[in-house]
Amino acid sequence: MSTTALPKVAWIGLGIMGSPMAENLIKAGYSVTGYTLEQEKLDPLTASGGTAAASIAEAVGEADVVITMVPASPQVEAIAYGEDGILENAKSGALLIDMSSITPQTSIDLAKSAAGKGIRVLDAPVSGGEAGAIEAVLSIMVGGEQADFEEARPVFEALGRTVVLCGRHGSGQTVKAANQLIVAVNIQACAEAVVFLEKSGVDLTAALDVLNGGLAGSTVLTRKKDNFLKRDFKPGFRIDLHHKDMGIVTDAARTVGAALPVGAVVAQLVASLRAQGDGGLDHSALLRAVERLSGQQVEA
Repeated sequence: MSTTALPKVAWIGLGIMGSPMAENLIKAGYSVTGYTLEQEKLDPLTASGGTAAASIAEAVGEADVVITMVPASPQVEAIAYGEDGILENAKSGALLIDMSSITPQTSIDLAKSAAGKGIRVLDAPVSGGEAGAIEAVLSIMVGGEQADFEEARPVFEALGRTVVLCGRHGSGQTVKAANQLIVAVNIQACAEAVVFLEKSGVDLTAALDVLNGGLAGSTVLTRKKDNFLKRDFKPGFRIDLHHKDMGIVTDAARTVGAALPVGAVVAQLVASLRAQGDGGLDHSALLRAVERLSGQQVEA
């Protein structure tokens, strides 16, 4: 397929995840116009062949597909609504794909509001972290109409490896909330095992290698093993964001009447880590919380 046949893409939000994802679309031949609040975050996009816009209106005006990747529901609402927002400035018939991780209800409300403007919406949050975004191997869970999903599939396949339509609007966000529940509990279990192993005098590298080869193995352990071994908590996915996501899943579970006893405990551990000033660290820093609880000195 030639480049001219591909839809024009506007990308709003060029953070840890959004920047490499937008660059992967450019590599796949898409024309991408980007907008984000910090000017320096536009530089990698333009260096990769994208176009920088000075406003949301400028970015989305001619776009066939508008993709958003921002931190939470308030930011999605801020860029979508209002005179300067996406819904007032995107053309009728455009497809808005929100890849942020937000509440299911926010996605449902956005789809309803956009329909009144002739704009179609998919909620399409992702899992895989910064590494998955860079390598274009993300898992993408989508909510919305089948026809819109099929239209967006080539875009998704340039960004991820596992792409699944999960149901109606908001379904992608619900599945993402479940994903974040599993990831947080998994990281917590790994962190507890690391402290237990070290305090027992076991060779940690050897132990994690053999554990990862058996039933205890997981994508989380594969991705985060070096973080644990090196105490390297440079953010790939920040505790602040996982705190937000645990709030989403615990609230949504309460709404539908699902009990999350272990998830609720881990949500509190994430909150406590954030309260101790570690919110800007990678979520593998849950290890620091276990170390503190185990009486170990933790570097500031």
